[in-house]
Amino acid sequence: MLVLLDNGHGALINRKYQTAGKRSPVWSDGSQLFEGEFNRAIVNGIIQRLTQLKIAYVNLAPEYRDVRLETRVKRANEYPVRSSFYLSIHSNAGGGYGSEIFTSPGDTKSDKIATIFGHAFKNVFPDRKLRTDFSDGDLDKEQRFYVLTKTKMPAILTENFFMDNEEECKNILMTREGRDKVIQYHLDGILEVQKLRL
Repeated sequence: MLVLLDNGHGALINRKYQTAGKRSPVWSDGSQLFEGEFNRAIVNGIIQRLTQLKIAYVNLAPEYRDVRLETRVKRANEYPVRSSFYLSIHSNAGGGYGSEIFTSPGDTKSDKIATIFGHAFKNVFPDRKLRTDFSDGDLDKEQRFYVLTKTKMPAILTENFFMDNEEECKNILMTREGRDKVIQYHLDGILEVQKLRL
């Protein structure tokens, strides 16, 4: 399946962050994470690996500005519904810890893809928490996020650790090793989806 990659939010242009909020606190050492920069770093890492493996992908938001959700979805919906899936990559906030995988409400093919990504996460991060909701029989959390409900193909959104949790931010989100593992878990999920031909 063709993977449609969406790096959430804007990036830095001339050192100015393009999205209001969506950043970590300034830590005691003066460091700070901008979510849009992190999201792009992960997507770019995935792109590099997919290119090496000769696996087709689309980068839906290559711009550094903050591309509107409607534009991201419109771009995605130009691709075949049955042979593509949408992957939106984010980092969380709100005082928690761990990672999450979201789909739209209901029993859909997105749930199967989310389960694959959940297993990939646990393989790469066996000692880290995957925040789940098994109330409907599978591990994903369900929300009516715009990019999940308006895309025509299966779609998942990953929230990769908490940027306002200092331990996760500084030890995972802001380190090369941590980012490489986030890239690896997403790549493993993509490869498994490709293999199963969902």
